[in-house]
Amino acid sequence: MAHLDPQYRRGVVMVTAATVVWSSAGVLARMVDIDPWTTLFWRSVYATLALSLYLLWRDGRAVPAGFARLGKAGVAMGVCFAISMIAFIYGLSVTSVATALVFQAAAPLLAAALAFGFLGERVTRGKFAAIVVSFLGVLVIVGGAPDLGSLWAVAVSAACGVSYAITVVLARARPDVPTTEATVLALLIVGVATAPFALFPETGGQMALLGLFGTFQMGLGLILFTTGVRLIPAADAGLLSVLETVLGPIVVWLAFDEQPGMNTLVGGGIVIAAVVAVGIAERKGG
Repeated sequence: MAHLDPQYRRGVVMVTAATVVWSSAGVLARMVDIDPWTTLFWRSVYATLALSLYLLWRDGRAVPAGFARLGKAGVAMGVCFAISMIAFIYGLSVTSVATALVFQAAAPLLAAALAFGFLGERVTRGKFAAIVVSFLGVLVIVGGAPDLGSLWAVAVSAACGVSYAITVVLARARPDVPTTEATVLALLIVGVATAPFALFPETGGQMALLGLFGTFQMGLGLILFTTGVRLIPAADAGLLSVLETVLGPIVVWLAFDEQPGMNTLVGGGIVIAAVVAVGIAERKGG
């Protein structure tokens, strides 16, 4: 059985570890306490260094060949992932961690809808129902926005989920595109786009936190996920990834007493329940 397979267990452990590492994004963003553009720039610098060293260790002299295989699809993936990263970090500066992460949790279901529309991938009745339910959850969150500023924050968080979903669909459409190399390209795009607005951190402590943000939260998280996701079914990986949405707000709430708000809790619970239900159903079906 799959759960007794050592390779499967290793994949589960690595993907779970990745989501735990990723869940530190909110608390690290609050601890750095500088503008999002500076955070994005230095985070991308450190993450690029970490992933580049990983690629050199993994592929050696074959690294240039990996980037040469990106093509137009790989560039498109890089651009969409870069937009997602920018929207996520900027979103953390204008809304709660819970709201930002809820839209990330909805991304797999949105990706399923986009894959059906553009790739003709079959969508089961259960997944279609989950897409509708998650949309209702998003409406609950939007309904709790008291003013236009809050609606802007929700729109930014939604842009993060949409652009990430497009990245996933592109990866499905072109499985031959190397995802780690596309991620490095995305980080380079983020670095170039934010460099004109970034500042040099005022203290060594801030720089150390940015280094931790890039190498640990982004770099290590991606290495664990991209390695582990190859060892388990996609549905399992998607289900485990929801853990980030649960842990992220809890960590920030404990560290900074950041209240997510009742609408975010209710709407987020609806979205997470829909994602978990799909993951369990697909796992049983597999």
